[in-house]
Amino acid sequence: MSTPVHRTPTRLSAAVLVSARQRQERSRAGGTSATSAEHALLELQAGVGNRAATAAVQRARGAAAGGKASESGDAAARAKRNYRDVIAGYLDRFKKNLEPIDTFIKGVQVPTNAGFTQQAAATVNDGLKHSAAASGTSAASGNFLTEAAGTVVSGMDAVKSRKEAKGHEPGADQHRTDRRSRVKGADAVVGAASSGSYVVAGAKEATKLHRAAGAALASEASGVASGVVGLVKGARAAVRVGRTSGKYKDLKNLGDPNLVHEASLARLDEERQAANWAAARAYVALDAYWDQGREDGLDGVSEALDVASEAMDGAREAAQRLQHAEEDVETLHTVHGYATRKQRYKMGKDAVTAVAEPTKAAAGIVTAVAATAGGAGLASNPVGWGLAAAGAGLLLGVTAYKAGRAGTKRYEEARHPDRWTPQGEDPAEAASRTDSLKHALKFWKKVSKGERQAMARRIYDLAAGPAVPGSHATTAEMRESARALLVALKAGPAHHKLEPEAWAESLDDPAKKASWIAEIAEQLASG
Repeated sequence: MSTPVHRTPTRLSAAVLVSARQRQERSRAGGTSATSAEHALLELQAGVGNRAATAAVQRARGAAAGGKASESGDAAARAKRNYRDVIAGYLDRFKKNLEPIDTFIKGVQVPTNAGFTQQAAATVNDGLKHSAAASGTSAASGNFLTEAAGTVVSGMDAVKSRKEAKGHEPGADQHRTDRRSRVKGADAVVGAASSGSYVVAGAKEATKLHRAAGAALASEASGVASGVVGLVKGARAAVRVGRTSGKYKDLKNLGDPNLVHEASLARLDEERQAANWAAARAYVALDAYWDQGREDGLDGVSEALDVASEAMDGAREAAQRLQHAEEDVETLHTVHGYATRKQRYKMGKDAVTAVAEPTKAAAGIVTAVAATAGGAGLASNPVGWGLAAAGAGLLLGVTAYKAGRAGTKRYEEARHPDRWTPQGEDPAEAASRTDSLKHALKFWKKVSKGERQAMARRIYDLAAGPAVPGSHATTAEMRESARALLVALKAGPAHHKLEPEAWAESLDDPAKKASWIAEIAEQLASG
């Protein structure tokens, strides 16, 4: 224990007076003078004489020296990471603030510009052509700004996740960060290519706007660039559809938990009935002692009471096991249905993207062909405009769907905080309808306590080992089913690069609960 801190006496001690007189003499003699902060703190140290005052003096001297004390290597690295996180956070918010404008540009302005451009070419209307070119230049600039910001953020996230993955041992944390680094790295590469295509598109519109030479060449280059990027994005979405389809099939193959555990529930119910009969027989035997006047008297009654009490405890425990198992089956049925729906929705969204991006690519190819042919015979052909409008419409629908779902989740988070609050935590105060709507419109914010996080906690509670608080009453059959669900969600031993025994031990470690919940939540959202 540290030395207790005593109250400073009202009257200064002789040692303090002597110390102060000596400092005054040194000051007159031209010695080194202390700052006012040091005067006060040194007097405190002389009067109190404990380690707390010594630390305070050291801090005061460091402040008087202008904070020139060098930071440790860990502190410097932490500050560096903090700066990087702050920059990435600002860029991410900047990108999300631009996304509504970018969505309008891609879904409305771009196909409209294509229609006006086609009309201007068909009617030889230079004024309309000039206006469409000006609008197209601004649209390309807006697209480039949003895409470039997203590319930088994805690149920074990829580097950060890669470093975090190298610092983790094989397991949930490493798998989550490694997967994120690969996904964000691919996002950065595709984003860079898309940013380049927007630069070329802007140059194409600028040549039309200023009636510069080489407009046909710029149109051809823009069509080729947008076509290639569209095909790449479409191919990537198609790959995601395939992967999500595989996860969806694995989840469906697990079967309905109500049917899978029908036999185990029946067995537990039989055990409950047997325990009830045993308790009934014990009480019948107890009654017999009173009716028959047994010679052993009170000793026999005491023994019969013990038997009846044990039988009742057994019946009570059997009933609790059955009730807990039924609740676990219902929970497993709920989370299994949620995981299956999530994969089905994601598969649908990626399928629409896989169709929309190649459609936009076809529009770019038509533009390139028209530019190569000099516009002859294609000036009044609305194929390019129609393809651009179709692709943009599909992407606009996907974006609107995602934005609507995210807004609904933010509204529920503010309006009904008790719905998905973790068990054992006090829910936040429910916001009013107006404030909840305002929160729903904050599209740059992510949901921290939503349905997906709640489902991840429920899955972990079922799959965790008996050493984890709250999971000791889960039956072995139920735990195996929950762990099979983790394997189907691509969070099994092979995905974590662990042996089955080590993987099971990590599920039985309470210290890894937060890592597991984060891993499950991410796998529920991914394909």
